[in-house]
Amino acid sequence: MLPNTGKLAGCTLFITGASRGIGKAIALKAAKDGANIVIAAKTAETHPTLPGTIYTAAAEIEAAGGKALPCIVNVREEQQIINAVEKAVQTFGGIDILVNNASAISLTGTLETETKKVNLMMEVNVRGTYLTSKTCLPYLKKSRNPHILNLSPPMNLNPLWFKNHCAYTISKYGMSMCVLGMAEEFKGEVAVNALWPKTAIHTAAMDMLGGAGIEKQCRKTDIIADAAYCILTKPKTFTGNFIIDEDLLREEGVKDFDAYAIVPGHPLMPDFFLDLEGNTTDIKQEIYGRERTQEGPSGAKASSPVAETFGIIQGAISEEFVRATQGVYQFELSGDDGGTWYIDLKTKSGSAGFGKPPVTADVVMSMSSTDFVKMFTGKLKPTMAFMSGKLRIKGNMALAIKLEKMLTKLNSKL
Repeated sequence: MLPNTGKLAGCTLFITGASRGIGKAIALKAAKDGANIVIAAKTAETHPTLPGTIYTAAAEIEAAGGKALPCIVNVREEQQIINAVEKAVQTFGGIDILVNNASAISLTGTLETETKKVNLMMEVNVRGTYLTSKTCLPYLKKSRNPHILNLSPPMNLNPLWFKNHCAYTISKYGMSMCVLGMAEEFKGEVAVNALWPKTAIHTAAMDMLGGAGIEKQCRKTDIIADAAYCILTKPKTFTGNFIIDEDLLREEGVKDFDAYAIVPGHPLMPDFFLDLEGNTTDIKQEIYGRERTQEGPSGAKASSPVAETFGIIQGAISEEFVRATQGVYQFELSGDDGGTWYIDLKTKSGSAGFGKPPVTADVVMSMSSTDFVKMFTGKLKPTMAFMSGKLRIKGNMALAIKLEKMLTKLNSKL
């Protein structure tokens, strides 16, 4: 862990989305120096599924040694941003640091992304970041060592990062383009940088995206907080950088990265937009030496790894599991043993087999037959498959996440 230096004592940080997760972690790290934190976030009342409000975050910040100003801010509303910035200046005398952390996500393809979701991501991620920066800049320019830090990725133009969630990628890269432009525009006046995690970070959003057990593949928010602290305590000449948390902390002398892991020693999931060397999901095809002579389940013509897997799935389906899931999954598999297969966890007592499902599928998943077998035998995590481009999902994402529960059950049998 990176120790505090006291350099942020008395500094005022305006942090969007600071009521929970990464935003709050950055706030608490700065609070230990005695910083002033403006918590600019929407959650004023307890959410039924998400932890924390601007007021509970304020209490934690005060307990950590900082001063807190909770402000109800939806970054889609320009006037709310302006009001919060003016209140911050009235309360603390100015603004030294802006952290654009608020973000919206929908990991859906072009045809599956509703217009309201497109608007949400563009308005929160791009427009919100731009307007908050614009509103804070006149005050930042008066600070001795001003910084803007956007939680956004380096702009990787590999089509892999566009094909499964084009709108989300555009919106996150929009935040990064703000860094690119503003760093040059305000060079010598305000430092503008981007920070992105090398691995998945455990937050409430990650729990919703990845489902049960995803936290084992994640790091704590502490690693982002430490990296952000390192950036924000550098001189304003440090600008225009797209920084990966682990890379920066290694340069700062941090050696024990197990301290940041939710489960030390467990394999970690790489984050979006990073083409990592030795990508752990780039698994070579295994050679199956089994004879394909037997009749497969529900009309499949031969015994194969895919057919055998569906046979086990059929045997694992129970009425209780059907009641709990209520979803129909269609698989479009390519390569050897390819074709259309399905798992029906909605109709009667459920079924699985070759061909199209008996009713319209809620989720359609496309992948190679080899990766399908790996996914259902625990060798390839669904979230990892999706993020690496091996798995394409259309339809109900919430039901797609529920499939993780079936995998947990199946892995004990396969």
